Amino acid sequence: RPPRSTLSSSSAASDVYKRQTYYFALIFLLFFNSFYAQQESKPTNIIFYLSDDQDLLDYGVYGNPKVETSNVDLLANQGIKFTNFYTGQAICAPSRSQIFTGMYPVKNGCMANHIGVKPNIKSITSLLKESGYEVVLAGKSHVKPNKVFDWTHYFPKVNNRYLPLEKIDNYLKNVSKPFCLIIASDYPHGPFPKTDNYNKVDIFKLPYDPNYIGNHKPGYYQNIKDDNDQLGKVLEMVEKYGHEESSMFIYASDHGLSGKWSLQEQGLRLPFIVRWPGKIKPNTTSKTLLTLVDVLPTILEVSKTKIPRELDGKSFVESLKGDDKQINEYIYGVATRQNIRECKIFPSRMVRGSRFKLIRNFNSVEVVNSNLGDNPIINEFAKIGAESFPNVPYEELYDLEKDPYQKVNLIKVNKYKKIRNRLSIALENWMKAQEDFLLEDPISILKPTLHPLDKNSKWNTVPQNLTGKLKNEDSVSYTHLTLPTKRIV
Repeated sequence: RPPRSTLSSSSAASDVYKRQTYYFALIFLLFFNSFYAQQESKPTNIIFYLSDDQDLLDYGVYGNPKVETSNVDLLANQGIKFTNFYTGQAICAPSRSQIFTGMYPVKNGCMANHIGVKPNIKSITSLLKESGYEVVLAGKSHVKPNKVFDWTHYFPKVNNRYLPLEKIDNYLKNVSKPFCLIIASDYPHGPFPKTDNYNKVDIFKLPYDPNYIGNHKPGYYQNIKDDNDQLGKVLEMVEKYGHEESSMFIYASDHGLSGKWSLQEQGLRLPFIVRWPGKIKPNTTSKTLLTLVDVLPTILEVSKTKIPRELDGKSFVESLKGDDKQINEYIYGVATRQNIRECKIFPSRMVRGSRFKLIRNFNSVEVVNSNLGDNPIINEFAKIGAESFPNVPYEELYDLEKDPYQKVNLIKVNKYKKIRNRLSIALENWMKAQEDFLLEDPISILKPTLHPLDKNSKWNTVPQNLTGKLKNEDSVSYTHLTLPTKRIV
């Protein structure tokens, strides 16, 4: 039997060892928790790649096997793909203004192409700067005024066409602050080049395509391929400079080419894909009904920035993480044919619920006579606008579950009257909350910046007795109105 002193010494050594092990484990745990907390508290960077004029169905991941979109498809495999994501207006400047203001087009002021938002708005630039972020735009701008969109840096397009890849590379290499980098491509927007890579037999027929294939389609596919190459280079930069794990990467198109200017699904419904390592489960899909005004509040939540009450959009951070709860009961859309090449007075508004969609065309041939007022010149332009779309009715109702591309108008089918009435109430309440000028005057003249109604051009022929007859006071001054105080919930 060992001496008592030997046993005591052995026991004491064992106790010391246990205490040391415990302390080391505790220190390691505290260090790990501290390190994890620091990682969690680090601001998330946001990178948003926006393409221009590309249909939802013109991506491999959305069902087109003939286009080259491998880098978009890769992002979808690494993150989440949305299948019910919309813009509130299928045209460039209004779509971008929705993203950057979180407000629908009438409310923010940019509800026609080539015009600015109201000057009293706080946009993504001022809001994120308050949280210490740099907010950078690279590529296509198409938003104004500069007072509202005060970018930390603006890197313009190269040769008025290509992304400034060198500037983007240099920025990602050297940036030391939290950042939101908007990369706005000019592709696949025309002009459409002649190409040997594609011809008409290579074009994948979409469900809403006409029987013929447009001459632009091979060049459109080439532009899609070129944009995919640009995106690939950006993704390489993000990885090379160590930003992949610390950034939420968003990919979208501003609207679809096939439904441009209209309220058709092929114009309004967008590709929208998000990669966010550690937060988003890879290769997932969401059917949640969302719209571009929801983007800014989501970015604000991710960046821990206060979300202003006046925004129309709602954050969908929980949707990104896999929650399938409803975010929007209804989403809305606007369309105007003014200030575009073939300009006409033909304004429309839209509301969409989970399944059904109602469109109201405020100057259709059915109602144009009731729109006429005291100004004979405006009345003539109103008649021209209505007669330019003789087959478009005052109201359209579609079941998007059975008829996703709006081929069967159900507005006169009795069993859908309650649905029509419910959507109509939602649309009218929204228009009131937006202070939509159409409620007072459906044939309002929008002050033009590029395409006046009363000027001849290679796209528009004006009757001689109406040429140059519109005056400044005939236009509605909507861009300088104050913001509505009401908010749609």
